[in-house]
Amino acid sequence: MALTILDGSTFCICDELGDVQGGVCGLYAHDTRFLSALTLTINGAPPLLLSSGRVEYFSAAFYSRNPLAGGLDQDVLSIARHRFVGDGLQDHVVIRNETGDRIAFTVELVFAADFADIISVKQHDFALGDPLHAPELPPPAEAHYDERAGRVVLEEGDGRSGRTQVVLSRTGTGRAGVVRFPVTLAGHQAWDLRVDVAVSLDGEVEHPEHVERRFGTERARVREAFEAWSVRLPRLKTTSDELRHSFAQSVADLAALRLRAGEGPGPLPAAGMPWFMTVFGRDTIITSLQTMLLGPELAINALETLAALQAREEDPTIDAEPGKILHELRSGRAAEKWFARYYGTVDATPLYLVLLSEVWRWTGDDDLARRLRAPALAALGWIDGWGDRDGDGFVEYERRSAGLANQSWKDSGDSQRFRDGRFAEPPIAPAEVQGYVYDAKLRLAELARRAWEDEPLAGRLEAEAAELAARFDEAFWVPERGGYYALALDGEKRRVDALCSNMGHLLWSGIVPEARVDAVVDALMRHEVWSGWGVRTMSKSDAAYSPLSYHNGTVWPHDTALAAWGLARYGHWEHVHRIARALLEAAGHFEWSLPEVFAGFDRSETPFPIAYPTAARPQAWAAGTPILLLRLLLGVEPDVAGRRLSMLPGAEPVPGLGIILEGVRALGATWDVSCGAGESRIELLE
Repeated sequence: MALTILDGSTFCICDELGDVQGGVCGLYAHDTRFLSALTLTINGAPPLLLSSGRVEYFSAAFYSRNPLAGGLDQDVLSIARHRFVGDGLQDHVVIRNETGDRIAFTVELVFAADFADIISVKQHDFALGDPLHAPELPPPAEAHYDERAGRVVLEEGDGRSGRTQVVLSRTGTGRAGVVRFPVTLAGHQAWDLRVDVAVSLDGEVEHPEHVERRFGTERARVREAFEAWSVRLPRLKTTSDELRHSFAQSVADLAALRLRAGEGPGPLPAAGMPWFMTVFGRDTIITSLQTMLLGPELAINALETLAALQAREEDPTIDAEPGKILHELRSGRAAEKWFARYYGTVDATPLYLVLLSEVWRWTGDDDLARRLRAPALAALGWIDGWGDRDGDGFVEYERRSAGLANQSWKDSGDSQRFRDGRFAEPPIAPAEVQGYVYDAKLRLAELARRAWEDEPLAGRLEAEAAELAARFDEAFWVPERGGYYALALDGEKRRVDALCSNMGHLLWSGIVPEARVDAVVDALMRHEVWSGWGVRTMSKSDAAYSPLSYHNGTVWPHDTALAAWGLARYGHWEHVHRIARALLEAAGHFEWSLPEVFAGFDRSETPFPIAYPTAARPQAWAAGTPILLLRLLLGVEPDVAGRRLSMLPGAEPVPGLGIILEGVRALGATWDVSCGAGESRIELLE
């Protein structure tokens, strides 16, 4: 079983012994694998595992006993490995003689690096069942062991400048990437070794003493960063163990995913481990929307970061058009394999406007709204211009680069399917994106009127939103199967009539007219779509459905949580509570850390949710899901006009569930929010 620790975009994936070997294991930074092997043996054999696990998101411990190798008796040595990840990696190995007799043995460490980009590693891992289609990974890098300096240097070939430097606290013998330590221990004596790993893409190799000093302060820096993050967060008290554990783990996961200063334009969460440890427009925005209860800082950083990265010019090679919000930012070797910047997303741009509005509603910060007016208007210009490719009033996508064929949140190659399984051809207008545009225009109208004092713009946007809602209902409504909204329109404006979870996003955006709400709710929560653990991405009655298909039948926690937000908007609180219970119970089966996605099997068929084999965990919008569920269970909503927190109309506390959330920061004040015993309360503290 793989174990992962991380801090920002630096992370280590290893096995239960702490060894890095095989598959996706490695030490990664800058979207590049700097260690592809780090193994420890005793007399040529691996230790025997006792126990291992994460201590904090950035550290782990591994405990084992000696193998029966080289004449060693059973259980004469205990081996402890303590690992920490910060700017690089540090291991502290302690081997103790647990007997009263003198024992001699050999410790061997093996180091290797391939400097593979993270995308190639992912593709290679996914293709293991089909080796002919697996991309070729770089060969092992050249390794040098400097015995006098006590360090191993791994150097990238082909004239490239990647470097991995391993500084050892003891002098051993060996060559290349293999270092041996002959050890003799008296009874109950211990031997220890510190291994400091520093990485670089520019060829710079630090002096060993500098590496040692830097790692001496890294632990304090990472721990202080987490404490600084957590000290301002609201404090949760609840009668629900599921909610308490999920909330705590979500906070830890979001802290782990935060990119450090220097890794991007601001401290905001990376999209997910291990493949997406970078800025993603859509993921970053949705995570920020989910987590407003924790404070506005992540969301403000997201707005400013994405504004700085907003496309200024047309560049079809990266699907960039003026005003468009970034899809993905890459660095290191992945920037060479994929794109340094890539704009192939159709929904990040309207979602950017939704987030700007949400931050303004929670903070009342007119200065922020005015400061970001230019990028907001540029985003609006893209929606009405480049985004509407054929002038029909709907936002469509069709790739212009070698990037993603599908550019909605369901961006796998097989996600856009008709009910009978046929593939939709582009340009494709996803249903939920029209809802995002509708919501964005209404929200921007509020900003224009209240913060920008631009009444003509406000009036125009409100009229456009109303017109869009009417045209959307006419174009996307499918009367069969009780009535529901199509997944999308294809290039010939035909309804892509699969029954999918995207309807939940439509409820969230508010584009569903009251006359359609009951039918949409019924379609969303019926057995075909509702698995018992969450909302399936595609109904069981559609030809392309599979409980193991990435976007055609699995359950995505964030997707289900957005549906719950939409159900709350329309007052369907019984379903909100049903979804919250299911997802929080599911979290318990994943050590309280919800994965990106899990299988869509019926709950009646499985005693626990079934893991999806390649799901990212921790993953930002999955980590944000319990925070959003807490907001919905409390029923809390900012009232920017009244400068206060308020309750959503008709919000109903869950019978028997008590929740107190202390220290919610909103609208320049701090609030305590509670619900239980049939009532909800909001108290202003300052």
